[in-house]
Amino acid sequence: MTVADRGPERTEHLVLPGVLTAEQAVATVAGILAAQRPDGAIPWFRGHHLDPWDHIEAAMALDAAGEHERAEAAYRWLARHQNPDGSWYAAYPDTPDGVAADRPTDRSRETNFCAYVAVGAWHHYLATGDDAFLDQLWPTVFAAITFVLELQAAGGQIGWKREAPERGGAIVSDALLTGCSSIHQALRCALAIAEHREEPQPDWELALGWLGHAIRHHPERFLDKSRYSMDWYYPVLGGALTGAAAKERIEEGWDRFVVPEYGVRCVAPNPWVTGGESCELALALWAIGESDRAVKVLQSIQHLRADDGMYWTGYVFDDGAIWPDELTTWTAGSLLLAAAALGGDDATAMVFGGERLPWGLDPDCC
Repeated sequence: MTVADRGPERTEHLVLPGVLTAEQAVATVAGILAAQRPDGAIPWFRGHHLDPWDHIEAAMALDAAGEHERAEAAYRWLARHQNPDGSWYAAYPDTPDGVAADRPTDRSRETNFCAYVAVGAWHHYLATGDDAFLDQLWPTVFAAITFVLELQAAGGQIGWKREAPERGGAIVSDALLTGCSSIHQALRCALAIAEHREEPQPDWELALGWLGHAIRHHPERFLDKSRYSMDWYYPVLGGALTGAAAKERIEEGWDRFVVPEYGVRCVAPNPWVTGGESCELALALWAIGESDRAVKVLQSIQHLRADDGMYWTGYVFDDGAIWPDELTTWTAGSLLLAAAALGGDDATAMVFGGERLPWGLDPDCC
């Protein structure tokens, strides 16, 4: 049975005025499913590579749309392809006919790519209540978090990656604010899994506390990527900034990055808006109680929607040109997740809203 056969009632919680009708949501979900390989892997699009983070983002969108078996297949692909050290490589190839080609094309191992499995695993559990599958995935999550925390510096920040084995596997200690903010969310989800299993991980709590402290108070510990919109909103999206501090950060960068009627710039001041960044900003806005603003951002990028229900990655508004010429599963996935949060999907709301997610030990209090 295809997603279309199941009917639009499966996606009623994804309906947003000016963003998605139920039928449009069905088409977008079908587009992601069409790109998923038989082995469960979800490349950016057929014939392109996949990376672990975007693969998980698309799998989470499938769970938000009720496609739990296909999401589970995506997580089983990760479990099968995890390296002995708990990592995944940064890129794996696809072939035009969708046949698995598992020799990685980029053998570096990025920490935020690896940590994100905890977000996906907790989201899948919240969506399905499947304790047995969470138990099966726990060793995968545990090994991934262990790998990531081996790259945490004394200041709390986490190094970007390990180089490829053929380049010696050296640690790249430079830390990225966006990546570390994503890891912040992942550590909270990993701790939620550990608490659910009644297997406390006090070292993770300490690591989370120090990481949050670095994000909130020590910008000098991260590479300066302030031209990128992700560095603007990710501390909010990842839950490190909340309340008044989160709202102040959003206001500070709004005029620099948000282009009315078009979406969110990827890099300021370039005239290029991207669907993924726009949808992630919408999620961050929703998380701080700015739902009306979030909906307007999502409405502004519907010019990126293609006839098949997928979304173009970006648009150069000075030239009136779609660029690059690609319809990506992770762009569609981020839109579905934003719609799911705004539509009250419990699993998505808990993962991105922070409800019932543990906090680490905050160094500010000690």
